[in-house]
Amino acid sequence: MALTYTLIASNTVGSTPVTSVTLSSIPSTYTDLLVKFSTRNNDNVNSFAHIGMRFNGDTGTNYNYVILRGDGSGAISAAGTIAQVAGGLGNGNASTANTFGSGEFYIPNYAGSNVKSLSLESVNETNSATAYMQMTATRWSGTAAITSITFFDPVTGNPFIQYSSFYLYGIKNS
Repeated sequence: MALTYTLIASNTVGSTPVTSVTLSSIPSTYTDLLVKFSTRNNDNVNSFAHIGMRFNGDTGTNYNYVILRGDGSGAISAAGTIAQVAGGLGNGNASTANTFGSGEFYIPNYAGSNVKSLSLESVNETNSATAYMQMTATRWSGTAAITSITFFDPVTGNPFIQYSSFYLYGIKNS
């Protein structure tokens, strides 16, 4: 079987920074979802920025995660339960000018009636000695089909700046 990728929705931030981006009206006609992102926020202190994600507006502590993050000289891991997908890494405004962090979320069986799992890989881009790569596995305890995804910085709340982009693809076995 061939996999078919269909662009469902996209959002590129314009000249006015935004604190969140929501991709909504996700149809339940696909097998899996894939989100590709390229982001930068206006955090002038850090070279990287956190990217959190919520499904269907769920702000409860219904997300379990395991993270592995490395910077080229060491690694950390963490696990827990929080109120959003402990997502990826983009760039903060303290990173190399005009660079964006990037990554992707893969969400299998997003329309099923069981809890949802997802995997994520992301990197921040910079010319400094320290750049980060992060791998995340998350479980959302919601059993409803995912119909909307909201992205934001759960740590600082800093907004995404111009040219940050999010692309949502539906994947279908055909």
